[in-house]
Amino acid sequence: MKKTGIFWLWVFLAGLSPLGAENVESNLPVITRLDVRDLGFNQYMADVENARRRIANRARTGENASSLAEALTVYAYVPDKTDDIFSLAARCNIPYAALTTLNRISHPGNLTGTLLLPSVPGIFIPEDPESDLEQLLSSSREEKSGVPITVNHGGKKAAFLFIPGADFSPTERVFFLNFNFSFPLRTYRVTSPFGLRRNPITGTVKIHEGLDLAAPEGTDVFAARDGVITDLGEDPIYGKYIVIRHGENWVSLYGHLSVIHAVLRSTVRTGALIGKVGSTGQSTGPHLHFELRQNGRAQDPGKLLFRDPP
Repeated sequence: MKKTGIFWLWVFLAGLSPLGAENVESNLPVITRLDVRDLGFNQYMADVENARRRIANRARTGENASSLAEALTVYAYVPDKTDDIFSLAARCNIPYAALTTLNRISHPGNLTGTLLLPSVPGIFIPEDPESDLEQLLSSSREEKSGVPITVNHGGKKAAFLFIPGADFSPTERVFFLNFNFSFPLRTYRVTSPFGLRRNPITGTVKIHEGLDLAAPEGTDVFAARDGVITDLGEDPIYGKYIVIRHGENWVSLYGHLSVIHAVLRSTVRTGALIGKVGSTGQSTGPHLHFELRQNGRAQDPGKLLFRDPP
């Protein structure tokens, strides 16, 4: 995304006292609960209502995107276990597209950590897209329709192109709602599908709990979905391997790697480089052994991998 003069959006504590939660942003107005008894929530809802009114009247007033962007205030909220992106969006009267793009959430799922709540509906496209969804947003939107802004989050500045009043297109919505996983390789050849097979090394017949994708030694291997690296190392069968947990129910495994480019307990996004194809462990040639497990049970990756944007 081309850089233009950046409109700096600084969000400061606006007379609202932090509640002592360790992971609440200290420099943002804080909402402790989505309840009318919470002063921060009351102010937020008033800001959202005002922004919605201004967006609805744009055709009559001629208000431009820059003016709407100047009205943007970002609040901090720590979701509880009962919150999900859709109920939260409904409670806050803000489209879930605004919440997901500002917080860089690529798939629906459990929310963790501090969530940023924007007071103005719109789409936030990061300056450096990482996930598949962000790449799609960046490639399908015209830069002239947005306003460059910077938001403070986690003590760091994140640059976005903000398009006030915008929502997901049908393609972007389908892409976000798709729960499937992206392919971990850009180029590959399936040499062994999921299911019953004769092990090429031991000769025993058993269920092959993954998908073997042949590719040249050193081919880049990417994370199939956002998640946390929960295990990595070297195993007699899997060779050099990585395990990523995706939410509470899913894990993915990447085996026979030649190189590991991941750090234990680090967070990765869809499409992040995590390793290189190899032939370590019990292997007859360079390939990636890829597994998906739901609640500990192996699932057929061929039915869950998302190949191309809809």
